[in-house]
Amino acid sequence: MKLATSALLGGLAAVLTLPAAAHHGVAGVGAAMIDGPGAPIESASSANLPQGTMLTYLKVDDARYKRYDWAVPNEKYSRFTMLGLGYGITPWLSAYAFLPYNEKIAESGGLSSRGWADMSLMLQLGFKYDGGWQLQPAKESLDDLEDWHFSVFGGSTLPTGNANHRLSDGSIDPGKSLGFGKPSLTFGATASKMLTKRLTLSLEASALRFQEYRYDNGDRTRFGAENRLNAALAYRAWSDGNAGLRFDPVIELQYLALGRDRTNGVSEVATGGRTLYGVIGARAYWRNLSVALGLKKPIATRLNESSQQQGSEGKEKYRLIFSLSASF
Repeated sequence: MKLATSALLGGLAAVLTLPAAAHHGVAGVGAAMIDGPGAPIESASSANLPQGTMLTYLKVDDARYKRYDWAVPNEKYSRFTMLGLGYGITPWLSAYAFLPYNEKIAESGGLSSRGWADMSLMLQLGFKYDGGWQLQPAKESLDDLEDWHFSVFGGSTLPTGNANHRLSDGSIDPGKSLGFGKPSLTFGATASKMLTKRLTLSLEASALRFQEYRYDNGDRTRFGAENRLNAALAYRAWSDGNAGLRFDPVIELQYLALGRDRTNGVSEVATGGRTLYGVIGARAYWRNLSVALGLKKPIATRLNESSQQQGSEGKEKYRLIFSLSASF
């Protein structure tokens, strides 16, 4: 394999969150390599973009919610579509920009919202351990790829979306707004290792923090802090180097802890809690293209005032995750 011409596309978790009625859509950039490490469906890995490489990215996160008689009209579904662009500044430093389009759709008689949300800018710094700590080198042999690789990443949203988006009845619901009003900060770290020639482990810890914002209706809202712990296993089940093809089944566990939202200095009931998700899916590669499809479901939940929550994390029937990436 010619590693110099292989596109190793990063596994950055650019965490873009839209709180209350389904807080988040997470952008995890995929990999495009016939040999070497595998990439998760949604969690982060530690791979950086090669220097001078451009990445284009599309992700769709479609969440369908459980419905309850007491919540009529229910939140029916949320769909987070995300466009991304990445660039390898150096072999160890990659930059990303993401622009989400969000849809939060209620049943007949409810209030829905859709539109472009806050842009996010991210940086990812990659390094490894091989008898000592070093920045991610420009080229690695297949043996080098089996070392532990790490990254730290961070960034911020920009208030490009309309935080004071008004619903069809003229009201402002922060949970259905198209922006946070102020920047929100993301930071995290990853660790990845090829456990065998075919099996790759990816670990991630990340956090998202919000600022309080005063809406045009006079309310001051600060969304609850978000913390994530993710683990993923990708298995290279089949590959054909001559045709540039590869197919990887992937499983993931994702732990999400949400703090309570606060309005006018008071903690809101029926917000926040903890959810453990399971993800099962596959990633396929063709030359410089990577496509992933996964099914995500809550495995265990401990939500605050769970019986009063609907249309939030932990209350999904399922989430369908699709992503497509290409490098140039």
